[in-house]
Amino acid sequence: MTPTPLPRVVIAAPASGQGKTTIAVGIMAALSRAGHAVAPAKVGPDYIDPGYHALATGRPGRNLDPWLTSEELIVPLLLHGARTPDPADVAVIEGVMGLFDGRIGTGGFASTAHLATLTRSPVILVADISSAARTIAATLHGLRTFDHCVDVVGVILNKAGSVRHAHEVRSSVEAIGLPVLGVLPRDAGVSAPSRHLGLIPAAERTDAVSALDRLAEQTAELIDLDLLLHLAGCAPDLSATPWSPPSRRAEGVATHDSATTRPVVAVAGGRSFTFRYAETDELLRANGCEPVLFDPALDTSLPPGTSGLYLGGGFPEAHAPALSRNTALTGAVRDAIASGMPTVAECAGLIYLCETLDGHDFVGAVPAQAAMHPRLTLQYRSARTTVDSILGPAGTTSRGHEFHRTRTSPGAGTTAAWEHEEGVEGFTLDPASTGRATLHASYLHTHWAGNPSVPAAFAAAVQSYAAQPPVLGATSTVLPRVERAPALPTTTDPTPSAGLDHHGDAEVGPGLVDFAVNVRVPTPPAWLATTLRDGIGDLAAYPVVDPARTALARRHAVPEDMVLPTSGGAEAFTLIARAIPGRRPLVVHPQFTEPESALRRAGRVPDQHVLSEREGFVLHPDRIPADADLVIIGNPTNPTGVLHPRSTLEALRAPGRVLVIDEAFMDAIVGGADSLISADLDGVIVVRSLTKTWGLAGLRAGYVVGDPSLLRLLAEQQPHWSVSSLAARASVAVCAPAARAEEAELAREAATWRHHLVRGLQSLGLAPVPGAAPFVLVRVGPGVHGSLRERGYAVRRGDSFPGLDHDWVRLAVRDPHTTDGLLRELQSLLGDTAPGGSERSLEQAAPASTAPQRGPVPAAQADRELSA
Repeated sequence: MTPTPLPRVVIAAPASGQGKTTIAVGIMAALSRAGHAVAPAKVGPDYIDPGYHALATGRPGRNLDPWLTSEELIVPLLLHGARTPDPADVAVIEGVMGLFDGRIGTGGFASTAHLATLTRSPVILVADISSAARTIAATLHGLRTFDHCVDVVGVILNKAGSVRHAHEVRSSVEAIGLPVLGVLPRDAGVSAPSRHLGLIPAAERTDAVSALDRLAEQTAELIDLDLLLHLAGCAPDLSATPWSPPSRRAEGVATHDSATTRPVVAVAGGRSFTFRYAETDELLRANGCEPVLFDPALDTSLPPGTSGLYLGGGFPEAHAPALSRNTALTGAVRDAIASGMPTVAECAGLIYLCETLDGHDFVGAVPAQAAMHPRLTLQYRSARTTVDSILGPAGTTSRGHEFHRTRTSPGAGTTAAWEHEEGVEGFTLDPASTGRATLHASYLHTHWAGNPSVPAAFAAAVQSYAAQPPVLGATSTVLPRVERAPALPTTTDPTPSAGLDHHGDAEVGPGLVDFAVNVRVPTPPAWLATTLRDGIGDLAAYPVVDPARTALARRHAVPEDMVLPTSGGAEAFTLIARAIPGRRPLVVHPQFTEPESALRRAGRVPDQHVLSEREGFVLHPDRIPADADLVIIGNPTNPTGVLHPRSTLEALRAPGRVLVIDEAFMDAIVGGADSLISADLDGVIVVRSLTKTWGLAGLRAGYVVGDPSLLRLLAEQQPHWSVSSLAARASVAVCAPAARAEEAELAREAATWRHHLVRGLQSLGLAPVPGAAPFVLVRVGPGVHGSLRERGYAVRRGDSFPGLDHDWVRLAVRDPHTTDGLLRELQSLLGDTAPGGSERSLEQAAPASTAPQRGPVPAAQADRELSA
């Protein structure tokens, strides 16, 4: 055969936790953004890292594991990934654990070194140097010479403590003849948040794309990518035929050629089900089926034409309330399985089919209960089926991998799914009494490329079901579901009555999807979190806010005496209420209620100027009483979302009047042209917040920009050290050019997401208030607020805002995927009671998003020990 050229490199490390996932993903992203087609791969059975690889490269993330498939298949699978969907310029393979760590007791089988040897790939090591200096060179020398078959060609030094430290390590490494491709300081990396099974998948992170962009920029700056490409290009040609999914046509079995005529296999996806091997879909198509994704948390029915179910891995425990609430889909899945529909469920799929998970009702097709368990299960297994089933005849063997922290009770059915060296596990059921098991559910993840007879058998069962669909519910042996008390509280309101001191955080609670709080992200971006963590060592000293004042002044191009950092916007309003004189304060409503509440706490009862719903809550400056000498208004206004033109607000300025503009959400407005901030702010105070865009509500970071004479009055009332060191540090960080660019991108994204929400509400016959803010005000009618809460969605009630009543709710803008779930619940609730009726399809109610879908993308399912 003709040798195939493929530039390639393996990114490895001396041990877990060195930073190889972050650096590998950064390299993939940086090369992709530089115009290279990058084929990503991961050593081992990891399900999280390939998600980040896919996000970085725009190609499927693939796993290379010689134990799950075979040694002979590794190079063909690598070449297949390098030419699918189109030829790649370079392959970047991320290793697992330490370089020589593989399956225990096998001499390093399935280790990164084993994979590098099979593929004849050069290896670049990532070394954490934070706790050593010259010893790093000795360690790398040992790794380089331990096995002469492994070609270590370079190193990337990670987590350098200082320039001197980096130079000491670099010089010692270069002295042993090992090229250093780059040195990363401790705060350079972008890390991914973790939970009980390692990193959070990329699909579950709303910040994944922005974090990846920043990581790509840092990687391109700190790592010599040209040298890396040169080293990758030195890899020898590969003599193997690229893998292609075996087709049943080759066995003389008729298959459907058109996707429109192939039987549909519904494949679980979304944020709850994020793990399956890339070859799974390819093998299904090659065997005449059409895999179609559905989201068990959001979709209320299976895809049209479904004749088979594939439920792979994921985190159902992290999304149990949403999965449990979607009773329309759990019922549809239960009925489909009872009808004999061929179903494969692996790990998360098994849990979803159980009766319950920690008290949350699930499908109930498997007669077992699931619960979280303190002990992690992590192991390879070789197993065989116990009876004839949709996977093939009894005794069909497969190799697989388990990785979970749940248990089912019982652990196996009367007829188990698998038999292995330690006993039996899983469930094989024939709920429709067909004479052959049609449901196979277990914890074992199998790589179908390693045993193509399994997907062939499953596809044949799907085609048979499609040709002769059974009657739903026929002689089902599925255990009846036990009715249990709802997992969510049934109270419709968090407080008996809402007043000025009621805020969105009072609406949220365990198990509720949060549309009530206007903080855009659940956690700060990783780079900002790193900045804050690095500041913890300075907490023994009293705060110094001068650097924050300087950075904020430069951001807005105003003198420093026009800036006063505050402990969030709430402190600013308290200072204004206490320090700014005025006989007739006035608050323009509907408006964030904290300014009026602060005035009342200071013994000052303001007038309320309520804007007209009929006029779209638009401000008319000439209607403000001329003797109002302290006027407070939001822009964009919370809760209406209305963005008042700068010229309209300028018309409110008058001699003897102090004008206060709450611009807490102005950084979420594309361009921010209507901000009143300028060097001319006589008689004006502008209040800003850093908490909304950057996920810092708990840190309390804000500032005011305004008339220096007024700011001096505020400073006299401000307690010493009210702004913490970390808040000051965050203020400096978000003023950096890269952060400003990210802020602008987030604003553009929020505008797209807002449009999606508004279109969906309009499709339901509702009339959301026209606006521009990252939230939407809409009249939905009486009782909807409480009903949404009962269905698992927290939204902000409107009646605490002067000028609104119980019929109104404010909805925070969320990603289209999450928004569609809310729209479906609204459609169900409103029915014909919605203005204009609601006889619409689900697709009309929740229009498809134009924004990219963000799914889970794990970064390093932490390198873990694979035990036999």
